[in-house]
Amino acid sequence: MSTSAAHTLPFAESLTGSLQDSLSSALPREYVHKSAHSEVLLTGWRSVAPDDFVVTAQWPRTHSFYTPDEGRHDPLLLAETVRQAIPLLSHAAYEVPFGHRQIWDTFTYSMNPDALVVGNAPADIELHITCSGVTRRGRRLAGLTMHVTAMRDDAVLATAEATFTNQPPAIYERLRGRYADLGAATAQTPPLPAPVAPHRVGRDRFHDVVLAPTSTSHRLQLRTDISHPILFDHQVDHAPGMLLIEAVRQAAYGWTFPRRGVLTGLEIRFSRYAELNAPCWIETTEAPEIPRTESEYPVHVIGLQDGAEIFAATAVVTATEAPAPMLRVVAG
Repeated sequence: MSTSAAHTLPFAESLTGSLQDSLSSALPREYVHKSAHSEVLLTGWRSVAPDDFVVTAQWPRTHSFYTPDEGRHDPLLLAETVRQAIPLLSHAAYEVPFGHRQIWDTFTYSMNPDALVVGNAPADIELHITCSGVTRRGRRLAGLTMHVTAMRDDAVLATAEATFTNQPPAIYERLRGRYADLGAATAQTPPLPAPVAPHRVGRDRFHDVVLAPTSTSHRLQLRTDISHPILFDHQVDHAPGMLLIEAVRQAAYGWTFPRRGVLTGLEIRFSRYAELNAPCWIETTEAPEIPRTESEYPVHVIGLQDGAEIFAATAVVTATEAPAPMLRVVAG
């Protein structure tokens, strides 16, 4: 659920001003809590008003994990882009020191699948972000909610909202107790169960499947592969939020199989940490309170561990046809 980095804060001034406005490149990985430079999606940011920001990003035409499907970008690139904006704005705009933990409480998005079409160049994305509910403990940021409109080529790609809290190392260690020992937490990871068939959950490779079958229909086990280079880009003491979101997506795709579609809607609330030393169960059921149409299939997905709810999510899968390629004519 949290993102973290243990680095000394670089000069924030290096990310602002005329240099940022004139150059386009990935931001330092420390600002988005990634170990691999290649996984940094964000390219810049600027403040447009108090608590209002524009964050720029670029999505590659292909990715080792967030792979295009039927000519569309993976919708979870949006989730990862917003996730990276959480530590970026915390550190660069709200002066949070590195080493503090930003802990997701809720995340939602609603997406236009037609805006996901892969073009003949990487997709340039702008996140227009307004922050509300900004709270502090003394001078320290305690938490806020980000309201996001994601734009691509002057068209709305998606809207999203993310609420998180910010905790300094001492408080985080108290919250985590014995699980704060990173070495001990990762050493207790049990053997990985065999995955479900990749094609049933929208994947091409067994290595990227995060769910394992059980004897009960629509009850799956989370596969927490701490060696995965993207989902576990760096060591953490619990199952990260993006792994749980990927589990929701795969569970939803499995529910609608053999229909193919895109995860165009997501609401998720994180209640507890998913620990690495015990099985986590993923259960999928119908969402009767949301109207189902010929093209939209809403489902509920929850995560359970030791009898307690880890997260509760509602996902909407929209059936789509393969889009026509997006072509651009570039002069020069």
